[in-house]
Amino acid sequence: KDIVKGGIRERFEQLRRMGIKTVMITGDNPKTAAAIAREAGVDDFLAEAKPEDKMDLIRREQAQGKLVAMTGDGTNDAPALAQADVGVAMNTGTMAAKEAGNMVDLDSNPTKLIEIVEIGKQLLMTRGALTTFSIANDVAKYFAIIPAMFSTLYAPVGVRAGPLSTLNLMRLTTPESAILSAVIFNALIIIALIPLALRGIQYRPLGAAAVLRRNLLIYGLGGVIIPFVGIKIIDMIITALGLA
Repeated sequence: KDIVKGGIRERFEQLRRMGIKTVMITGDNPKTAAAIAREAGVDDFLAEAKPEDKMDLIRREQAQGKLVAMTGDGTNDAPALAQADVGVAMNTGTMAAKEAGNMVDLDSNPTKLIEIVEIGKQLLMTRGALTTFSIANDVAKYFAIIPAMFSTLYAPVGVRAGPLSTLNLMRLTTPESAILSAVIFNALIIIALIPLALRGIQYRPLGAAAVLRRNLLIYGLGGVIIPFVGIKIIDMIITALGLA
């Protein structure tokens, strides 16, 4: 019987917690395949599989809207590696497998998919967080400065505040200071977001709905509040220094 590597069961359990179903595809007979699958802790198995069987399985999963990752090392794995959304060929595998896959695992460890998934989800979470913050930030920023720009409209001669000054909820000093404050804030916030973009959001094994709620709560709400506070503080500094 094939020897199952130590710790492989725990790695498959980790994939399961991440919401990933694992399927072992093998050319062994069903009894041998069932014993190995049970010992390794995979969710399902396909025994006595030919290259076309692997292709059919991947296509069926993809037809259900699922993303499929495939690891393999043999020439007969090449078509399935090419068909999968993510094909990971083992470094010890054949040249055909390496050419068919999207990437080559230099350690030849099938559970390297865990790291691939974590990195991919971290990138998606980071992009989602930055996008959520940017949209909320822009909406709040323009909501803050546009009313201030119209506060002097229709004002009588010699009077700084017109009838539309009530729209200036933040009480920014002048239209000029409002615009200058927004420009300075925009430059500062870009610099502040660079470390977040480079470091990325810490990965957590959360579902898509939980990630969306977290982004809206932290980065959406933060993107709304921070511009109001930041622009107001900058406006006060600009006014105190007599720059506008």
